Amino acid sequence: MSTAQQESAKIAQLEHANPDELEHAAGRERENLEGWIPALATEAEVREALEKAFDYRGDITVTLKDGTKVEGYLFDRRQGATLAQSFIRLIPMNNVGKVNVAYSDIAALAFTGRDTAAGKTFEAWVKKYWEKKEAGETNIQIEPEKLDD
Repeated sequence: MSTAQQESAKIAQLEHANPDELEHAAGRERENLEGWIPALATEAEVREALEKAFDYRGDITVTLKDGTKVEGYLFDRRQGATLAQSFIRLIPMNNVGKVNVAYSDIAALAFTGRDTAAGKTFEAWVKKYWEKKEAGETNIQIEPEKLDD
């Protein structure tokens, strides 16, 4: 069988396969970070904690080395060669503007806000869908939860 014929056979097999039986890559495992206060003793710990803060879907509180606290949503980060050349960008909870903070200015970090994405994986959505379908419901729609104000 030629390579083209083999590829055609694979495509035909996939077209008729049960989607529930197809191999798929699992999503990234999410940690429960709510309330976590990471140690920031080394450069690697600072970088790792800020990467997790970037993926976090809740507010964080950053305490600067001068004692100032900034609470808000971390929406961007720029990684440089050193901590002084690396920055996070926050939307502060009580401010309209955006704040840039150098990694080197951060004394402490806390995951203080509720993680609005916790438990909202695609797998959780599919599970709810099948539960409703098995219960005999029709015209099934899974609505997003309301966020706290």
